[in-house]
Amino acid sequence: MAKNLLIVESPAKAKTIEGYLGKDFTVKSSYGHIRDLVKSDDAIDIANNFKQNYEVPADKKQVVSELKKLAKEADMVWLASDEDREGEAISWHLFETLGLKDATTKRIVFHEITKPAILKAIETPRKIDYNLVNAQQARRVLDRLVGFELSPVLWKKVKPSLSAGRVQSVAVRLIVDREREINKFKSEAAFKIVAIFGKGKEAFKAELPERFPKQEDAEKFLQDCLGADFDIKSLETRPAKRSPAAPFTTSTLQQEASRKLGYSVSRTMQVAQKLYEAGHITYMRTDSVNLSDTALNAAADEIVSAYGDKYHQHRKYKTKSASAQEAHEAIRPTYFSKHTIQGDSGEMRLYELIWKRAIASQMSEAQFEKTTAKISISTRNQDLVANGEVMKFDGFLKVYLESSDDDEDNVQDGENAMLPPLTKGQRLALQEMSATERFSRPPARYTEASLVKKLEELGIGRPSTYAPTISTVQNRGYVVKEERDGKQRAFRVLTLKGDQITKEEKIENTGAERGKLFPTDIGAVVNDFLVQHFTDIVDFNFTASVEKQFDEIAQGLKEWTDMLHSFYTPFHKEVENTTQTATKATGERELGVHPESGQKISVRIGRYGPFVQVGENATDEDKDYKPLYASLRTGQSIETITIEEALELFKLPKKAGIFEDKDMTVAIGKFGPYIRHNGLFVSLPKGIDPLDVTEEQAIELILEKRKKDAEKLIRAFDEDPAMKVLNGRWGAYIEFGKLNVKIPKDKDPLTLTYDECKALADAAPKDVKKGRFGKTAAASPATKKAPAKKKAVAKKK
Repeated sequence: MAKNLLIVESPAKAKTIEGYLGKDFTVKSSYGHIRDLVKSDDAIDIANNFKQNYEVPADKKQVVSELKKLAKEADMVWLASDEDREGEAISWHLFETLGLKDATTKRIVFHEITKPAILKAIETPRKIDYNLVNAQQARRVLDRLVGFELSPVLWKKVKPSLSAGRVQSVAVRLIVDREREINKFKSEAAFKIVAIFGKGKEAFKAELPERFPKQEDAEKFLQDCLGADFDIKSLETRPAKRSPAAPFTTSTLQQEASRKLGYSVSRTMQVAQKLYEAGHITYMRTDSVNLSDTALNAAADEIVSAYGDKYHQHRKYKTKSASAQEAHEAIRPTYFSKHTIQGDSGEMRLYELIWKRAIASQMSEAQFEKTTAKISISTRNQDLVANGEVMKFDGFLKVYLESSDDDEDNVQDGENAMLPPLTKGQRLALQEMSATERFSRPPARYTEASLVKKLEELGIGRPSTYAPTISTVQNRGYVVKEERDGKQRAFRVLTLKGDQITKEEKIENTGAERGKLFPTDIGAVVNDFLVQHFTDIVDFNFTASVEKQFDEIAQGLKEWTDMLHSFYTPFHKEVENTTQTATKATGERELGVHPESGQKISVRIGRYGPFVQVGENATDEDKDYKPLYASLRTGQSIETITIEEALELFKLPKKAGIFEDKDMTVAIGKFGPYIRHNGLFVSLPKGIDPLDVTEEQAIELILEKRKKDAEKLIRAFDEDPAMKVLNGRWGAYIEFGKLNVKIPKDKDPLTLTYDECKALADAAPKDVKKGRFGKTAAASPATKKAPAKKKAVAKKK
């Protein structure tokens, strides 16, 4: 047995580190957390100064048993979990659970998995930092208390099976507030004037700085320009510089990977985790833009070697955030000489982004020559303006240009249009002038990455919490990330060419959204309820102040239980008051009256989601009256649905015709519009309106569904129709009612008997838990079901 046992969080990291240490070290993984608060109400003893009751979950008992055995046999145990607060807490949990002793336990940290970094960490061990542990415990306890006390209030006052969290509720509020801003926004039109002068390669554009709200004013401007003289009134040429962005923090990496690679926040963190564990990049949870001297020297060597002396410019970035720890580093490649790595395409692309950003941060400024030409109009007192830009030295742009949320095309060349040679007083030939109607745009909806940026600006959350927060608000059904089709809008264009002005109306698509975050109706109702009754929980400044207090605990400036008492006492009173006094929240809105029956039409949240109701509920005078109900369709909202749209909903379900002597019925369900025929449910593809489905379309979709189902079926059993062997996206599996079961590699799906399938189904775990780095053991990826909602706050992945 090796003299030293070194424990890390993930098996991938263990494998990398084991190669760096000699035979005296055994490196094992704890697979993330090895224990957590018990699931019951007695997890936290509030009266006893928030004493926690922990347990080792069933799926971690074997890991703990093995680590205990190895720890007893070792002379020294090295705790090498991650360097953030959660990593420190994991080391403490290991220390407590494995029954370790101070004298034979050492804590080490490193922010890159390279041989020098690991050996240096071994040379400079320390003890567990209980300030960091207490900061993590304070967060865990506080979030558990909020979740466990707030969720039952929502069950009673809004809808069963809801849950709420501290940071997540603030994120939902941001999205709800933004959606309402957009709904209230009134777009204003104005005409933009653009002139094109010269011909061929000498042609260039100039714009009028002001816009005309009225068409007649724009038309008058073009009329005045008929036969006018256009002269260069002034030419101004000035040098300009552009500096590179700082190296990545967790937040800026998530934003840029979203803009440039289209990655979700959670995917970015999963891929970055793999790169870190393989030794390619430094630790991926950081709010520091600092680079170590070693890194600065390595970057300088690589820049000079690859591009030459003039491309290098030494820079030391300083983090603006007061809570950032400068001892940590920004996210950077461990070896600047490695421009690319081997791996899957996701890993290679993210690594390349990190490498480019870090190397560019130490490169020279890009240098430009910017020219502004003002063009006089003999018949008007306004000037047209033309801007041109010429790159004189590319500098860091040779490698990398940061994108922005508004820069949809992500232009990479860093150049504006060039102007031809011009001189002051020069007479210009007008080729064409247009006045195009343009509309003001509402505030942009959040993407996952721009929401992270906003949370960071507000001081809410930390590098380790962004991804779980974004995932949680979506998993809880309060927010959806989706694409929405735009609407067609007419706009007017006036064009002056030669000696005449033409007018035409064109059509553009507006309001199309890709990967944007929309609040659901239940998200908006829960948000309004919390805003009304739990002001602090959804207050941006209050939530940011709680984060600062966690930082103070981590720095040893504040006692963590004092902080919990100051939060919990007023919060608990709010819970008690709201439970007793608050009325049920439904988000109900009256739309008007039914044009035929005169009955009231209203919309609200119900047990199964948002719906429209025609008529009041039965009264003592009219016990037989039954209101009409209809569920809202995807993309509709109780806040914006009109009475006309509501009446359309009552046209479904509708009969689409008869096929094989059975009715084909079109309806809308929980998962969207569908056709029901003889017990078969066929989803309507996107683009087909359920109200417009023809008999021919319905028959075609039913036959297509039958064909797909037949291709999917490998075996069926007379003993029980609920038992099937099916071909899934990732291979064959057994479906038994709602249970999906993986088929062992030594079994042939074609020859499986009913008894063999039943035995496999009976043996399959029914409730598999996940650890920080755990994998679901029961089902293959093809057979995973949607995860059940959990009361407990999600763990960091």
